[in-house]
Amino acid sequence: MSEDCGFTRENAWFRYRAGAILVRDGKMLFVKSMYGGYYYMVGGGVHLGETSEECVERETCEETGAQCKAERLAIVCENLFRGHDGAIDGKDCHVLEFYYLMNVPEDAEFNAANDEGEELVWVPLAEIEDQDIRPAFLKTRLSEVFAGTPLIHVLNRESGQEKE
Repeated sequence: MSEDCGFTRENAWFRYRAGAILVRDGKMLFVKSMYGGYYYMVGGGVHLGETSEECVERETCEETGAQCKAERLAIVCENLFRGHDGAIDGKDCHVLEFYYLMNVPEDAEFNAANDEGEELVWVPLAEIEDQDIRPAFLKTRLSEVFAGTPLIHVLNRESGQEKE
């Protein structure tokens, strides 16, 4: 059995995660959270012995039913926040996130819900900044990815402070 790279120590929670930037027809695919209705990126925990690229391709297929390949690593984020809802509620969270721009085949068919039963939603690129997307820095930094900016490093703290 494969295990995610992560651990919990007292009130601290750490996770190593990979996320997919999936764009088609001027829209980007997000998961609508069952906790509060916000949106987050398709992806999941990197397994021990797995690369972040292997993870994002595996998770994309598991969650969406579509076979997509990682095109390039676009964003590395050190995400520090207080957990809300679910298993991380009230915990001091530290998530190391690798976001990949994905190659989406034109004939790829996507499920309506992920493997956890959460709805998959295609959000028009022009509306991303108006949505409740988490982590929130994605709303402003994704445009840089689409413009071809090389690897972006973000230190994201819950307080809203962002540092490159």
